[in-house]
Amino acid sequence: MSAPRHVTDLTTPALVVDQEAFEHNLQAMAEVLPGPRMRPHVKAHKSTALAKLQARLHEGFTCATIREVEGMAAAGLGDDLLLANEVVDATRLGAVVETGARVTLAVDSPETISAAAAGGVREVLIDVNVGLPRCGCPPEAAGALADAARAAGLEVRGVMGYEGHVVGNPDRAARVAQTETAMQLLLKAHGDVGGDLVSAGGTGTYDINTWANEIQTGSYALMDSAYDKLDLPFRQALHVLSTVVSVQPGWAVCDAGLKSLGMDHGNPSLADAAGDVWFCSDEHITFGPSSPLKVGDRVRVVPAHVDPTVAYHDTMWLTDGDTIVDAWSVDLRGW
Repeated sequence: MSAPRHVTDLTTPALVVDQEAFEHNLQAMAEVLPGPRMRPHVKAHKSTALAKLQARLHEGFTCATIREVEGMAAAGLGDDLLLANEVVDATRLGAVVETGARVTLAVDSPETISAAAAGGVREVLIDVNVGLPRCGCPPEAAGALADAARAAGLEVRGVMGYEGHVVGNPDRAARVAQTETAMQLLLKAHGDVGGDLVSAGGTGTYDINTWANEIQTGSYALMDSAYDKLDLPFRQALHVLSTVVSVQPGWAVCDAGLKSLGMDHGNPSLADAAGDVWFCSDEHITFGPSSPLKVGDRVRVVPAHVDPTVAYHDTMWLTDGDTIVDAWSVDLRGW
């Protein structure tokens, strides 16, 4: 079978990325956070092809899984990889280090420090809880953990703290105040830990967080409807292309659903004001169309959360209008 050349050739549901919007997003971010000021987070797109385009503008990358670290290093993107997550078995990461890649691992306990040292990782960041009740040690414990890491033979590059409880706040003034509160905790910990890096942030605080010296952003490249509510300068580049499979009096149904969309941030929406989403089921979206549709028509669905949406798919199709200009494998899925 020949490769699809036009959007109409795609089997739906399919991920399509508008080239112009995507390139705008990369440039808009690089203007504010050039080079090492930004460490793109690959968990949002899970694609080494897309990461290679980001690498033209930035130097290091953030990963969420060991699989992402392995894939990025294998693709020649291993100059400075941060696994911003704790693991209890770092053996596979040590194997990546042995290939010549630079891997830094987040740690927040004696157990994760021991795992890093035993697995062959040589560099760590102390992960600090700055308000999100997830991973991260109390700020007052960070210095002792840094001492323990150095005693275990590890280089401590600095601290990391994710203000994930802040990044989605639609009130910018509140987002600014909450970010400052979170980063004061991180800076206090950094004073006890030392090292060159203060790593934090996300798409929602990329231009607010001036306290950290590197910002981890992921969603900005493709975007979703949750971040679109924040009035950021990034455009919706990714859509789930879907086909109308049923039209009934008062509603229509297309062939995207729970198995092709991340739903943890709520229902998706329809691009181009095509209608109002009523509900999603396994393989379907039921919606009230804003204009007459017929079976076979295509609609573009805007996911509410881009990261899990991409992880449901094998390929993203880069488009210029209706023409497919490239295919990006979603090759960093899995663990």
